[in-house]
Amino acid sequence: MFTKQTLLVFVGALALAVAKTTTEKTPTQAEIDAARDTVLPYSPVSNVKGLAFNRFVNIWLENTDYETAASDENLSKLAKEGILLTNYFAVTHPSEPNYCASAGGDTFGMDSDDFLQIPANVSTIADLFDTKHIAWGEYQEDMPYAGYQGKRYPLSGPNQYVRKHNPLVLYDSVTDDAVRPRQIKNFTTFYEDLEHHSLPQHMFITPNMTNDAHDTDITVAGDWVARFLPPLLKNEHFNKDSLVLLTFDEGGNYSHPNRVFSFLVGGAIPKHLKGTTDDTFYTPYSIIASLSANWGLPSLGRWDCGANLLNMVAEKTGYVNWEVDTSNAYINQTYPGPLSTKNYSSKWAVPATKGKCSAGHGIAEIVKKTYDGLHPTYDYTSPVPYDAASGNNVGIKYQRTLKHGKTESGITG
Repeated sequence: MFTKQTLLVFVGALALAVAKTTTEKTPTQAEIDAARDTVLPYSPVSNVKGLAFNRFVNIWLENTDYETAASDENLSKLAKEGILLTNYFAVTHPSEPNYCASAGGDTFGMDSDDFLQIPANVSTIADLFDTKHIAWGEYQEDMPYAGYQGKRYPLSGPNQYVRKHNPLVLYDSVTDDAVRPRQIKNFTTFYEDLEHHSLPQHMFITPNMTNDAHDTDITVAGDWVARFLPPLLKNEHFNKDSLVLLTFDEGGNYSHPNRVFSFLVGGAIPKHLKGTTDDTFYTPYSIIASLSANWGLPSLGRWDCGANLLNMVAEKTGYVNWEVDTSNAYINQTYPGPLSTKNYSSKWAVPATKGKCSAGHGIAEIVKKTYDGLHPTYDYTSPVPYDAASGNNVGIKYQRTLKHGKTESGITG
Protein backbone atom coordinates (compact mmCIF):
# COMPACT_ATOMS: atom_id res chain seq x y z
CA MET A 1 0.00 0.00 0.00
CA PHE A 2 1.26 3.48 -0.84
CA THR A 3 1.75 5.88 2.05
CA LYS A 4 1.04 9.56 1.54
CA GLN A 5 4.80 10.20 1.30
CA THR A 6 5.45 7.50 -1.30
CA LEU A 7 2.49 8.68 -3.34
CA LEU A 8 3.92 12.19 -3.37
CA VAL A 9 7.31 10.85 -4.44
CA PHE A 10 5.69 8.76 -7.18
CA VAL A 11 3.63 11.67 -8.48
CA GLY A 12 6.68 13.95 -8.42
CA ALA A 13 8.77 11.44 -10.31
CA LEU A 14 6.00 10.91 -12.85
CA ALA A 15 5.74 14.65 -13.39
CA LEU A 16 9.43 14.76 -14.16
CA ALA A 17 9.19 11.77 -16.47
CA VAL A 18 6.40 13.14 -18.63
CA ALA A 19 7.37 16.81 -18.59
CA LYS A 20 7.47 18.22 -22.11
CA THR A 21 9.39 21.04 -23.65
CA THR A 22 7.25 23.79 -25.11
CA THR A 23 7.02 25.31 -28.54
CA GLU A 24 8.96 28.41 -29.42
CA LYS A 25 7.47 31.72 -28.38
CA THR A 26 8.16 34.59 -30.76
CA PRO A 27 7.00 38.03 -29.61
CA THR A 28 6.18 40.64 -32.20
CA GLN A 29 8.28 43.77 -32.53
CA ALA A 30 5.35 45.76 -31.13
CA GLU A 31 5.26 43.53 -28.05
CA ILE A 32 9.01 43.91 -27.64
CA ASP A 33 8.79 47.69 -27.88
CA ALA A 34 5.99 47.80 -25.33
CA ALA A 35 7.90 45.60 -22.88
CA ARG A 36 11.06 47.64 -23.35
CA ASP A 37 9.12 50.68 -22.14
CA THR A 38 7.47 48.99 -19.17
CA VAL A 39 9.63 46.16 -17.80
CA LEU A 40 11.96 47.42 -15.09
CA PRO A 41 15.26 45.61 -14.50
CA TYR A 42 15.81 44.41 -10.95
CA SER A 43 19.29 44.88 -9.49
CA PRO A 44 19.51 43.48 -5.96
CA VAL A 45 22.76 43.82 -4.03
CA SER A 46 24.27 41.83 -1.18
CA ASN A 47 27.52 41.59 0.73
CA VAL A 48 28.00 38.00 1.82
CA LYS A 49 31.67 37.37 2.55
CA GLY A 50 33.27 34.42 0.83
CA LEU A 51 36.31 32.32 1.68
CA ALA A 52 38.28 33.19 -1.47
CA PHE A 53 36.25 35.88 -3.25
CA ASN A 54 33.26 38.13 -2.65
CA ARG A 55 32.10 38.38 -6.25
CA PHE A 56 32.27 35.91 -9.13
CA VAL A 57 31.97 36.87 -12.80
CA ASN A 58 31.48 34.36 -15.63
CA ILE A 59 32.30 35.63 -19.14
CA TRP A 60 31.77 33.12 -21.95
CA LEU A 61 33.02 33.26 -25.52
CA GLU A 62 32.17 30.78 -28.27
CA ASN A 63 33.23 27.72 -30.24
CA THR A 64 37.03 27.91 -30.27
CA ASP A 65 39.72 25.28 -29.83
CA TYR A 66 42.18 25.77 -26.98
CA GLU A 67 45.21 26.34 -29.19
CA THR A 68 43.42 28.88 -31.40
CA ALA A 69 42.26 30.94 -28.43
CA ALA A 70 45.63 30.70 -26.71
CA SER A 71 47.31 32.17 -29.80
CA ASP A 72 45.22 35.35 -29.64
CA GLU A 73 47.42 38.18 -28.44
CA ASN A 74 44.75 39.94 -26.39
CA LEU A 75 43.59 36.82 -24.58
CA SER A 76 47.08 35.49 -23.87
CA LYS A 77 48.13 38.87 -22.50
CA LEU A 78 45.21 38.99 -20.09
CA ALA A 79 45.75 35.40 -19.00
CA LYS A 80 49.25 36.35 -17.82
CA GLU A 81 47.67 38.78 -15.35
CA GLY A 82 45.94 35.93 -13.54
CA ILE A 83 45.79 32.14 -13.50
CA LEU A 84 45.73 30.15 -16.75
CA LEU A 85 43.55 27.04 -16.41
CA THR A 86 45.13 24.50 -18.73
CA ASN A 87 42.73 21.62 -18.08
CA TYR A 88 39.27 23.20 -18.21
CA PHE A 89 36.76 21.21 -20.26
CA ALA A 90 33.34 22.03 -21.63
CA VAL A 91 30.88 19.16 -21.14
CA THR A 92 29.38 18.50 -24.58
CA HIS A 93 28.34 20.00 -27.94
CA PRO A 94 26.71 22.20 -29.18
CA SER A 95 26.42 25.50 -27.29
CA GLU A 96 23.10 25.41 -25.46
CA PRO A 97 23.67 22.32 -23.28
CA ASN A 98 26.89 23.84 -21.96
CA TYR A 99 25.06 26.97 -20.88
CA CYS A 100 22.33 24.77 -19.43
CA ALA A 101 24.92 22.80 -17.44
CA SER A 102 26.45 25.95 -15.97
CA ALA A 103 23.17 26.82 -14.25
CA GLY A 104 21.61 23.45 -13.41
CA GLY A 105 24.46 20.99 -12.99
CA ASP A 106 23.39 18.72 -15.87
CA THR A 107 22.58 18.77 -19.58
CA PHE A 108 19.46 16.56 -19.24
CA GLY A 109 20.42 14.98 -22.55
CA MET A 110 20.32 18.28 -24.42
CA ASP A 111 22.17 17.91 -27.73
CA SER A 112 20.80 20.81 -29.80
CA ASP A 113 20.33 24.57 -29.77
CA ASP A 114 16.54 24.24 -29.94
CA PHE A 115 14.01 26.31 -28.00
CA LEU A 116 13.85 24.16 -24.86
CA GLN A 117 12.43 24.72 -21.40
CA ILE A 118 13.32 22.80 -18.26
CA PRO A 119 10.52 22.05 -15.77
CA ALA A 120 10.10 24.18 -12.66
CA ASN A 121 10.90 21.31 -10.29
CA VAL A 122 14.51 21.30 -11.53
CA SER A 123 16.62 23.57 -9.32
CA THR A 124 19.39 25.95 -10.40
CA ILE A 125 22.17 28.05 -8.93
CA ALA A 126 19.55 30.74 -8.29
CA ASP A 127 18.04 28.46 -5.65
CA LEU A 128 21.46 28.01 -4.07
CA PHE A 129 22.12 31.75 -3.93
CA ASP A 130 18.73 32.36 -2.38
CA THR A 131 19.64 30.21 0.64
CA LYS A 132 22.10 32.93 1.70
CA HIS A 133 20.40 35.91 0.00
CA ILE A 134 23.32 36.33 -2.39
CA ALA A 135 22.42 38.72 -5.20
CA TRP A 136 22.86 37.38 -8.71
CA GLY A 137 22.33 38.66 -12.22
CA GLU A 138 22.93 37.92 -15.86
CA TYR A 139 23.98 40.48 -18.45
CA GLN A 140 23.20 39.59 -22.06
CA GLU A 141 24.47 41.94 -24.77
CA ASP A 142 21.70 43.23 -27.10
CA MET A 143 18.86 41.62 -25.15
CA PRO A 144 15.99 44.06 -25.80
CA TYR A 145 14.73 44.21 -22.20
CA ALA A 146 15.10 42.44 -18.87
CA GLY A 147 13.63 38.95 -18.85
CA TYR A 148 13.09 38.73 -22.61
CA GLN A 149 12.24 35.14 -23.51
CA GLY A 150 12.28 35.17 -27.30
CA LYS A 151 14.72 32.94 -29.16
CA ARG A 152 16.73 35.80 -30.66
CA TYR A 153 16.96 39.54 -31.15
CA PRO A 154 16.64 41.29 -33.51
CA LEU A 155 13.84 39.22 -34.98
CA SER A 156 15.35 39.32 -38.48
CA GLY A 157 18.77 39.86 -39.99
CA PRO A 158 22.02 38.83 -38.29
CA ASN A 159 21.72 37.40 -34.79
CA GLN A 160 22.95 39.47 -31.88
CA TYR A 161 21.26 38.23 -28.70
CA VAL A 162 20.33 34.53 -28.70
CA ARG A 163 18.46 32.60 -26.04
CA LYS A 164 20.69 29.54 -26.35
CA HIS A 165 23.55 31.52 -24.77
CA ASN A 166 21.46 32.54 -21.75
CA PRO A 167 21.71 29.91 -18.98
CA LEU A 168 18.96 30.74 -16.52
CA VAL A 169 16.28 31.66 -19.07
CA LEU A 170 16.19 27.95 -20.01
CA TYR A 171 14.71 27.07 -16.61
CA ASP A 172 11.02 27.46 -15.77
CA SER A 173 11.92 27.85 -12.09
CA VAL A 174 13.44 31.17 -13.15
CA THR A 175 11.12 32.35 -15.91
CA ASP A 176 7.92 31.43 -14.03
CA ASP A 177 8.99 33.55 -11.07
CA ALA A 178 7.62 37.07 -10.66
CA VAL A 179 11.03 38.66 -10.00
CA ARG A 180 13.86 36.47 -11.27
CA PRO A 181 13.44 37.26 -15.00
CA ARG A 182 14.10 40.94 -14.29
CA GLN A 183 17.55 39.98 -12.99
CA ILE A 184 18.44 38.81 -16.52
CA LYS A 185 19.40 42.12 -18.11
CA ASN A 186 21.25 43.73 -21.00
CA PHE A 187 24.55 45.58 -21.20
CA THR A 188 22.85 48.97 -20.84
CA THR A 189 21.74 47.91 -17.39
CA PHE A 190 25.18 46.45 -16.67
CA TYR A 191 26.83 49.83 -17.06
CA GLU A 192 24.04 51.48 -15.06
CA ASP A 193 24.55 48.95 -12.26
CA LEU A 194 28.30 49.53 -12.44
CA GLU A 195 27.84 53.29 -12.15
CA HIS A 196 25.35 52.99 -9.29
CA HIS A 197 27.45 50.40 -7.40
CA SER A 198 24.62 47.90 -7.67
CA LEU A 199 26.37 44.94 -9.30
CA PRO A 200 25.38 41.55 -7.86
CA GLN A 201 27.80 39.11 -6.24
CA HIS A 202 27.37 36.58 -9.02
CA MET A 203 27.29 37.59 -12.68
CA PHE A 204 27.06 35.71 -15.95
CA ILE A 205 28.05 37.91 -18.90
CA THR A 206 27.36 36.94 -22.52
CA PRO A 207 28.56 39.14 -25.41
CA ASN A 208 26.57 39.15 -28.63
CA MET A 209 27.09 36.76 -31.55
CA THR A 210 29.63 39.08 -33.14
CA ASN A 211 31.74 39.75 -30.07
CA ASP A 212 31.78 36.19 -28.73
CA ALA A 213 33.44 34.79 -31.92
CA HIS A 214 30.39 32.71 -32.87
CA ASP A 215 29.65 34.58 -36.10
CA THR A 216 33.15 36.04 -36.49
CA ASP A 217 36.50 34.74 -35.25
CA ILE A 218 38.81 34.76 -32.26
CA THR A 219 40.47 38.01 -33.31
CA VAL A 220 37.15 39.86 -33.09
CA ALA A 221 36.40 38.24 -29.73
CA GLY A 222 39.87 39.04 -28.42
CA ASP A 223 39.49 42.67 -29.47
CA TRP A 224 36.15 42.84 -27.66
CA VAL A 225 37.64 41.36 -24.49
CA ALA A 226 40.50 43.87 -24.66
CA ARG A 227 37.98 46.72 -24.78
CA PHE A 228 35.56 45.31 -22.24
CA LEU A 229 37.51 43.65 -19.44
CA PRO A 230 40.68 45.69 -18.64
CA PRO A 231 38.72 48.88 -17.78
CA LEU A 232 36.56 46.83 -15.42
CA LEU A 233 39.62 45.39 -13.70
CA LYS A 234 40.62 48.99 -12.94
CA ASN A 235 37.18 49.79 -11.53
CA GLU A 236 37.20 49.30 -7.75
CA HIS A 237 33.51 48.47 -7.47
CA PHE A 238 33.78 45.75 -10.10
CA ASN A 239 37.20 44.38 -9.22
CA LYS A 240 37.56 44.52 -5.44
CA ASP A 241 37.66 40.95 -4.08
CA SER A 242 36.25 39.73 -7.41
CA LEU A 243 37.18 36.58 -9.32
CA VAL A 244 36.55 36.67 -13.07
CA LEU A 245 36.49 33.54 -15.22
CA LEU A 246 36.86 34.03 -18.95
CA THR A 247 36.18 30.81 -20.82
CA PHE A 248 34.52 29.29 -23.89
CA ASP A 249 31.30 27.33 -24.12
CA GLU A 250 32.88 24.56 -26.23
CA GLY A 251 35.78 23.70 -28.49
CA GLY A 252 35.51 24.39 -32.19
CA ASN A 253 36.06 20.81 -33.40
CA TYR A 254 33.46 18.25 -32.33
CA SER A 255 35.80 15.29 -32.80
CA HIS A 256 38.57 16.68 -30.57
CA PRO A 257 38.85 16.72 -26.78
CA ASN A 258 36.57 19.48 -25.50
CA ARG A 259 39.28 21.41 -23.65
CA VAL A 260 38.76 25.17 -23.79
CA PHE A 261 41.02 28.13 -23.14
CA SER A 262 40.18 29.61 -19.73
CA PHE A 263 41.73 31.93 -17.20
CA LEU A 264 41.01 33.66 -13.90
CA VAL A 265 41.70 37.33 -13.24
CA GLY A 266 40.48 39.87 -10.71
CA GLY A 267 41.20 41.48 -7.39
CA ALA A 268 40.59 38.29 -5.41
CA ILE A 269 43.68 36.60 -6.86
CA PRO A 270 46.66 36.77 -4.48
CA LYS A 271 49.78 38.38 -5.90
CA HIS A 272 51.79 35.16 -5.72
CA LEU A 273 49.30 33.42 -8.03
CA LYS A 274 49.28 36.04 -10.77
CA GLY A 275 51.04 34.82 -13.88
CA THR A 276 50.73 31.15 -12.86
CA THR A 277 49.09 28.10 -14.42
CA ASP A 278 46.72 25.56 -12.88
CA ASP A 279 46.59 22.07 -14.42
CA THR A 280 43.65 20.82 -12.34
CA PHE A 281 40.76 19.22 -14.22
CA TYR A 282 37.75 21.56 -14.23
CA THR A 283 34.36 21.78 -15.93
CA PRO A 284 31.48 24.26 -15.54
CA TYR A 285 30.32 21.98 -12.73
CA SER A 286 33.49 22.93 -10.87
CA ILE A 287 32.32 26.52 -10.91
CA ILE A 288 28.99 25.65 -9.27
CA ALA A 289 30.84 23.60 -6.65
CA SER A 290 33.33 26.41 -6.04
CA LEU A 291 30.56 28.96 -5.59
CA SER A 292 28.95 26.65 -3.03
CA ALA A 293 32.20 26.06 -1.16
CA ASN A 294 33.13 29.74 -1.19
CA TRP A 295 29.83 30.98 0.24
CA GLY A 296 28.77 27.98 2.31
CA LEU A 297 25.97 27.00 -0.04
CA PRO A 298 24.48 23.54 -0.59
CA SER A 299 24.87 21.47 -3.74
CA LEU A 300 22.35 20.84 -6.50
CA GLY A 301 23.14 17.15 -6.03
CA ARG A 302 24.05 16.79 -9.69
CA TRP A 303 27.46 16.89 -11.37
CA ASP A 304 28.50 19.79 -9.15
CA CYS A 305 28.45 17.38 -6.20
CA GLY A 306 31.70 15.58 -7.02
CA ALA A 307 33.34 18.26 -9.15
CA ASN A 308 36.79 19.58 -8.37
CA LEU A 309 36.91 22.97 -6.68
CA LEU A 310 38.95 25.85 -8.03
CA ASN A 311 42.27 25.49 -6.21
CA MET A 312 41.91 28.96 -4.69
CA VAL A 313 38.79 27.71 -2.95
CA ALA A 314 39.99 24.18 -2.20
CA GLU A 315 42.97 25.61 -0.32
CA LYS A 316 40.57 27.50 1.93
CA THR A 317 38.29 24.53 2.64
CA GLY A 318 40.89 21.77 2.84
CA TYR A 319 39.23 19.77 0.08
CA VAL A 320 41.62 17.60 -1.93
CA ASN A 321 40.94 17.73 -5.67
CA TRP A 322 41.11 14.72 -7.94
CA GLU A 323 43.89 14.31 -10.47
CA VAL A 324 42.13 13.29 -13.68
CA ASP A 325 43.93 11.43 -16.45
CA THR A 326 42.69 13.39 -19.47
CA SER A 327 44.60 11.32 -22.04
CA ASN A 328 41.36 9.45 -22.68
CA ALA A 329 39.00 12.37 -22.00
CA TYR A 330 37.03 13.85 -24.88
CA ILE A 331 33.87 14.98 -23.03
CA ASN A 332 32.34 16.00 -26.33
CA GLN A 333 29.02 14.12 -26.44
CA THR A 334 25.74 14.08 -24.53
CA TYR A 335 24.18 11.04 -22.88
CA PRO A 336 20.47 10.20 -23.40
CA GLY A 337 17.82 12.33 -21.76
CA PRO A 338 14.46 14.06 -22.17
CA LEU A 339 15.98 16.99 -24.07
CA SER A 340 17.85 14.82 -26.58
CA THR A 341 17.02 14.84 -30.28
CA LYS A 342 19.20 11.79 -31.01
CA ASN A 343 18.97 9.63 -27.87
CA TYR A 344 15.64 10.53 -26.32
CA SER A 345 14.69 9.16 -22.92
CA SER A 346 11.53 10.25 -21.13
CA LYS A 347 13.13 10.10 -17.69
CA TRP A 348 14.62 13.19 -16.09
CA ALA A 349 17.79 12.52 -14.13
CA VAL A 350 17.28 12.22 -10.38
CA PRO A 351 19.96 14.06 -8.36
CA ALA A 352 21.65 12.84 -5.20
CA THR A 353 19.86 13.77 -1.99
CA LYS A 354 22.52 12.57 0.45
CA GLY A 355 26.20 13.35 0.96
CA LYS A 356 28.43 16.32 1.75
CA CYS A 357 29.63 16.84 -1.85
CA SER A 358 32.95 18.50 -2.68
CA ALA A 359 31.69 21.88 -1.45
CA GLY A 360 31.08 20.33 1.96
CA HIS A 361 27.60 21.66 2.70
CA GLY A 362 25.31 18.83 1.64
CA ILE A 363 22.38 18.96 -0.76
CA ALA A 364 19.93 21.85 -1.06
CA GLU A 365 16.73 21.34 0.92
CA ILE A 366 14.58 22.10 -2.12
CA VAL A 367 16.33 19.28 -4.00
CA LYS A 368 15.95 16.84 -1.10
CA LYS A 369 12.27 17.69 -0.78
CA THR A 370 11.59 17.25 -4.50
CA TYR A 371 13.43 13.93 -4.89
CA ASP A 372 13.12 12.39 -1.43
CA GLY A 373 13.12 8.60 -1.62
CA LEU A 374 14.41 8.38 -5.19
CA HIS A 375 17.74 6.86 -6.19
CA PRO A 376 20.18 9.13 -8.06
CA THR A 377 20.48 8.41 -11.76
CA TYR A 378 24.26 8.81 -11.95
CA ASP A 379 27.32 8.55 -9.74
CA TYR A 380 27.42 12.23 -8.89
CA THR A 381 30.47 11.74 -6.65
CA SER A 382 32.65 11.45 -9.77
CA PRO A 383 34.73 14.50 -10.75
CA VAL A 384 34.01 13.59 -14.40
CA PRO A 385 30.43 13.46 -15.71
CA TYR A 386 29.62 10.12 -17.33
CA ASP A 387 26.86 7.64 -18.15
CA ALA A 388 27.87 4.00 -18.02
CA ALA A 389 24.68 2.78 -19.69
CA SER A 390 25.34 4.69 -22.92
CA GLY A 391 29.14 4.53 -22.72
CA ASN A 392 29.43 8.30 -22.37
CA ASN A 393 32.80 9.46 -20.99
CA VAL A 394 33.70 6.00 -19.64
CA GLY A 395 37.21 4.75 -18.93
CA ILE A 396 38.56 8.03 -17.51
CA LYS A 397 40.79 7.43 -14.49
CA TYR A 398 41.15 9.71 -11.49
CA GLN A 399 43.00 9.57 -8.19
CA ARG A 400 44.07 11.68 -5.23
CA THR A 401 46.21 11.45 -2.13
CA LEU A 402 44.55 12.72 1.02
CA LYS A 403 46.44 14.72 3.60
CA HIS A 404 46.98 11.72 5.89
CA GLY A 405 48.55 9.80 3.00
CA LYS A 406 45.64 7.60 1.98
CA THR A 407 45.30 7.22 -1.79
CA GLU A 408 41.91 7.04 -3.48
CA SER A 409 41.23 6.21 -7.12
CA GLY A 410 38.38 5.60 -9.51
CA ILE A 411 37.43 5.17 -13.13
CA THR A 412 34.30 6.29 -14.92
CA GLY A 413 32.06 3.50 -16.12
